[in-house]
Amino acid sequence: EVQLQASGGGLVQAGGSLRLSCATSGFATDDYAIGWFRQAPGKKREAISCISSSGEIDYIDSVKGRFTISNDNAKNAVSLHMTSLKPEDTGVYYCGVELFGRDDCSDYEAPERWVDYWGQGTLVTVSS
Repeated sequence: EVQLQASGGGLVQAGGSLRLSCATSGFATDDYAIGWFRQAPGKKREAISCISSSGEIDYIDSVKGRFTISNDNAKNAVSLHMTSLKPEDTGVYYCGVELFGRDDCSDYEAPERWVDYWGQGTLVTVSS
């Protein structure tokens, strides 16, 4: 059974850092493309970052230079290290895997179409 679980969220002041982890089971994280997504209050869920099995990595412009995605194959997990956090980074963060696609990040910015399995989210709150 495919499962994903995001963790590591919390309350942090602007400028602070958090490391989110997406623990998985039922598939190998180094065989598929996995993305991180967030949903801010009152907004649609948006893509943040993606990593494919070939090592392709993508970030949306607003987090480039601040967020780092990585694949911890030994733990079958994918992490998102977030630094220099801003209040606008506040939201529920989700991880999702594309199991039935092309294993690349080309379409992950349309998450509702790209993601085949979602994990439960973790709340990140950045105070000003």
